[in-house]
Amino acid sequence: MLISIIGLAVLLGSLFLGLPIAWGMLLVGTLGFAFFTGMEAALSMAAQTSYDTAMSYSFTVLPLFILMGNLVNASGLSKDLYKAANAFIGHLRGGLAMATIVACGAFSALCGSSMATTAAMGRVAMPNMRKYNYDDRLATGSIAAGGTLGILIPPSVMMVVYGILTETDIGKLFAAGFLPGMVAMLMYLITVMIITAINPNLGRPGEKASWRERFEATKGVMAITVLFVVIMGGIYGGVFTPTEAAGIGAAATFLLTLKRRGWQPRMYLTVLIEAAQTTAIMFALVIGALVFTNFLTVAGLPNQLLGFIQGIDVSPIVVILIICAIYLVLGCFLETMSMVMLTVPIFYPIVASLGFDLVWFGIIVVVAAEISLITPPLGLNIFMIKNVMPDVPLGTIIRGVTPFVMMDILRLLLLVFVPWIVLVIPNSM
Repeated sequence: MLISIIGLAVLLGSLFLGLPIAWGMLLVGTLGFAFFTGMEAALSMAAQTSYDTAMSYSFTVLPLFILMGNLVNASGLSKDLYKAANAFIGHLRGGLAMATIVACGAFSALCGSSMATTAAMGRVAMPNMRKYNYDDRLATGSIAAGGTLGILIPPSVMMVVYGILTETDIGKLFAAGFLPGMVAMLMYLITVMIITAINPNLGRPGEKASWRERFEATKGVMAITVLFVVIMGGIYGGVFTPTEAAGIGAAATFLLTLKRRGWQPRMYLTVLIEAAQTTAIMFALVIGALVFTNFLTVAGLPNQLLGFIQGIDVSPIVVILIICAIYLVLGCFLETMSMVMLTVPIFYPIVASLGFDLVWFGIIVVVAAEISLITPPLGLNIFMIKNVMPDVPLGTIIRGVTPFVMMDILRLLLLVFVPWIVLVIPNSM
């Protein structure tokens, strides 16, 4: 137990000193493993883990979904999605903010990246909301909160990583994330309604579109809607695996981008390079996390934590609430992927031993990580909005996301106490 605590302390210290978490976990995990087995065995373990991870068929889903998300981002689809959402609800009080949230949800369903969703929708939605004198707090808050849907609505890179770390069915994780994603979007819309009901001046209604204009607006997003239905329907129906779905999605998205943007070799080269860089980073993170997990396992930390929890005699649901609280605190100081990589190897054996479904716990982890994206002082979506709109004070953005953070905490508690919302779809597969 003492060696495990020392290892965790050294890892956290290295992170605060600026060492990338992938290399921190790899270094501490290897040295910690060597303490128990010797350096030769530790180096062999690290090498074998790296080789097995790089050669794993299940990992091919990662670069393919990353490539698909980059192509969606490059296609300029965000404008069409916002236009379609705005045509239907933009005329309501706070309607432009609600349209932004709906467009974020639709965009993230194929992009899979919260920061990319936030950046794209920020450039599209912010000018229109300013045109109708929306308060910057509501405008930036709705964009930042809507952007968090990128790691919850499938396909999600975060779910892929969790599935690999815990050996959980990725297809079931995707299916499990769909309904909570819709609940998240609905609760964000309710948040906007409440805010604008209290102070109507924060978000005045926009122009009402005719049904003809609404029909025209939906034409631009029909192809991508069909693609999402095919991907998720194929996984749900067992027609193809998540890896095959990722291949189909990447190929179809390339054709869609080619139709929308034409043949631009420089743009496609940039997309491929960015996808390769992101994939390399993700592989390094996963390899580091697996090596670090091996160290914690040989040190016996999961079993000792389980014994400690059983010794304090609390109900299993209290343990889950404690884990959620830990995530909310860590989310204030750690980057999302780093937090998940660091904690999942410690928590998931405990959760499994208590009899909880690991698919359900995966969604709880993703939602908790999602909240950290808009939690000060290190909420990445907050800083992404600041980057897109440098003239907006950081304090204004933080005040804007606060109501959405409060609603997110309510949503997390809802999913903890009503697991049916998460499990009803995957249990029917």
